[in-house]
Amino acid sequence: MKIPPTTATIAVALTIGAIGFLVGRLSGPSPSGTTAGTRETQLSRTRGSSRDADASSHVSSLAKRTARPEGGHSGSATAEEKLKRLEAIMRGDNALDRNRALLAYIDQLAPGDFEAAIARFRGLGITDSRFSEYAMLLTAWSQADPLAALAYATANTRGGFATKTILSSWAATDPDAAIRWAEANHTGTGANPYLAGIIGTLGATDPARASALLTGMPRSNERGEALDAMLPHVLAQGNDAARAWISALTDDSLRNGSMERAATQLAQTDPKGTADWLLANPGDATKRRLDDVLGIWASTNPTAALAYYEALPKGEERSNALRGVVAALANQDVGAAAKLIDSHAGDVTDGAIASFVWHSFGSDPALALNYIGRLSDPGSQDRMYSRTLDTWLSRDATSAQAWLQKNNNSGNVQRYLQSKAAQGQQ
Repeated sequence: MKIPPTTATIAVALTIGAIGFLVGRLSGPSPSGTTAGTRETQLSRTRGSSRDADASSHVSSLAKRTARPEGGHSGSATAEEKLKRLEAIMRGDNALDRNRALLAYIDQLAPGDFEAAIARFRGLGITDSRFSEYAMLLTAWSQADPLAALAYATANTRGGFATKTILSSWAATDPDAAIRWAEANHTGTGANPYLAGIIGTLGATDPARASALLTGMPRSNERGEALDAMLPHVLAQGNDAARAWISALTDDSLRNGSMERAATQLAQTDPKGTADWLLANPGDATKRRLDDVLGIWASTNPTAALAYYEALPKGEERSNALRGVVAALANQDVGAAAKLIDSHAGDVTDGAIASFVWHSFGSDPALALNYIGRLSDPGSQDRMYSRTLDTWLSRDATSAQAWLQKNNNSGNVQRYLQSKAAQGQQ
């Protein structure tokens, strides 16, 4: 059964926010803000970008940092003492205190200090819970010596997070050099895995160039990552501009992927315009997202969404629209959603029934279960009975048992009870 997605387009990764913040911190005197991160392999697939400082201010920062002596401003502290200080910072419980202390620590580092600091950080075994701090260290190193940072990342890390973070930051100060490195270090005939981070940065600073890099990539997971990095900047331009950018894409797969990712976010502020756009550009994105858009619309204006659905001609798109309206109504008024299904039986598909059951089960499990028998496929009926009854029994065994006894003459219920009995004998 399909669950409508959240309002976010993409699981936009927050760590690039840390990159933008730290690059701004390195180029100006006023520190501000912190960010949070997620696991390295997850962040290597999903990237967002927010830029807090323009590229021109970074060059002087990089020159200042590179000019520091190897000891930085840390006085007579030995290398091991500095690493122990980093360890103490990272083991702190308060995230705000950690970030403040880490910024001060980074300001003390010379270019030659970063490799040991990163190695010590990773050796602590707490990287999973300290990704924003990890991103800050990597970003600072990329500003001091991007080639050394990339050499270390490619030799010692997996998952792509470190290299993407470094390239994202480098692209803010010297996009030409970052692109040259990405092209020179990519091997094979597939898509370049190093471009996603660069595209994420250029989406804010040079969207035309970011678009050219994205559209030049072959269809692949890597292009999907790059698209995820690009779309937040496209969407930030407003609904009309975002739809125009996506509609202008000449690659059908890239255009459909962009529409599918963007539709739910566009629908938050313009559900009718988004539905019209999907219907005017039929394809996989329309099949997969029209119900989501109508569901978002119906959650705030069910009358308008219902009228829109009823005005559609008979066919798959009308049925998909009904599924979305049903899902939204089931969350608000189970009885109204049931009446809608009953009065529009010609448009009801298995998807609409499954969506109704899923969204109504929490408030009226008995009513939801009564609709499972309307599924056309017996196997789907059995699976949904099993899922819903198992859940109900775990939540309210007394009520569920009473319903089972009342409906034990149903073939589906009999099969469910026999299956549970067989499991108990194993």
